[in-house]
Amino acid sequence: MHEKSIEYLNKAVADELAAVHQYMYFHFHCDDQGYDLLAGLFKRTAIEEMLHVERAAERILFLRGQVEMAVAEKVQKIQDVRKMLERAAAMEEQSAREYNEWANECGSNADSATKRIFEDLVSDEERHYDQFMTEMENMDKFGENYLALQSIERSKNLAAPGAAAAD
Repeated sequence: MHEKSIEYLNKAVADELAAVHQYMYFHFHCDDQGYDLLAGLFKRTAIEEMLHVERAAERILFLRGQVEMAVAEKVQKIQDVRKMLERAAAMEEQSAREYNEWANECGSNADSATKRIFEDLVSDEERHYDQFMTEMENMDKFGENYLALQSIERSKNLAAPGAAAAD
């Protein structure tokens, strides 16, 4: 009865797993470059995407479906911060668009609970999109200084008395 909902939910699982992998890759590289704020943003977003996987998987199981743990696409090996943010914003924009469509489909197939899940996911994806766009706007506004300030802040924190003991 809910085959289409299960299909959409499994597509969401695949998309969200791909996002987790991509954002953790970005997190590692931002962290390595000393960009703590962006590294944290990517890590927090990856964790939220993992929660999306969980919500979708729980709904699939409730509907007596099989959770497919396939990843939609491979990680793109991007180290340039602007390109990371552009990729992340594009991923979020596409997810929001698809989840909106799928919410409508589920609603028209008398599955309002799955519709609600997709509507909630749309809100999260739009918030993520806005966060990535804000970071790109900050880069435009402050130029290279924006990234340099993040790196300097880390250096100051590492040089602070007692910093070594905190690690």
